[in-house]
Amino acid sequence: MTSKYLIGFALAAALGVSQAQAEELTGTLKNIKETGAITLGFRDSSIPFSYLDDNQKPVGYAMDICYKIVDAIKKELKLDKLEVKLNPVTSATRIPLMANGTVDLECGSTTNNAERQKQVWFTNTHFLTASRYVFKKSSGLKSIDDLKGKTVVSTAGTTNIKQLTEANVARGLGANIIPAKDHAEAFLMVETDRAVAFVMDDILLASLVAGSKSPGDYVISKDAFSKPEPYGIMLRKDDAPFKKVVDAATAALYTSGEGEKIYDKWFMQKIPPKGLTLNVELGPELKHEFAKPSDSPDPDSYK
Repeated sequence: MTSKYLIGFALAAALGVSQAQAEELTGTLKNIKETGAITLGFRDSSIPFSYLDDNQKPVGYAMDICYKIVDAIKKELKLDKLEVKLNPVTSATRIPLMANGTVDLECGSTTNNAERQKQVWFTNTHFLTASRYVFKKSSGLKSIDDLKGKTVVSTAGTTNIKQLTEANVARGLGANIIPAKDHAEAFLMVETDRAVAFVMDDILLASLVAGSKSPGDYVISKDAFSKPEPYGIMLRKDDAPFKKVVDAATAALYTSGEGEKIYDKWFMQKIPPKGLTLNVELGPELKHEFAKPSDSPDPDSYK
């Protein structure tokens, strides 16, 4: 066999290998490699997870995490540059826009639960919320049992008022439960001493306290009316190669301690645009989650 044929075989073999490598990419990774772009879905008012700053630019805790994932994808695909496209999503549109391929990652405050897992996938949990209550320091409340016989408010039509009503019966609290039309009205009732406590998602309570006239007057309970609910960055279902890259990126971020730094930036420091401080400390459950990252939708796994 002449050397010309040998070179031909070598070239064909080399081409075969490179073609096989190119063919290995599927789904979202293939699309990102081919287009040189990734699309992030963002929320316009999910403070401090994903919201618009003074310049109408999406910022927040979940956005920072998503940009770290983007860096990992760029490295994985050996791309010199990767264009990041931003697409607004709402509670109603986030799952459809993920399913139809409009967005590749959803960077917000989306609860990872078994029902949603039928339509989408999530990467490792970045936040745990629970139903707690806010009260004035001066009222001296220590636990849920201290709400016995007191007037307690929650927002009408929420899971929170349902949890409060159930606890009221189960614990024999005999509390007077008032339904408020919205979160602002409920908080005002505590502010004006018409109710001793307001039951709601802890992170929403923290935002209300931070924006109040005297944030130092209020305390958010350690006791919760619900199990921890995990928030995760959402991605398309049935795309295992993409999930593998995203999971590795978030796991590295959380276990390295960098996740805690990003958390501190958005929950313990002044945040744009008003310079409010939410003062929501990293709880033991989330600390444990960062040490051993998980994408479980089961609240019981975060105790």
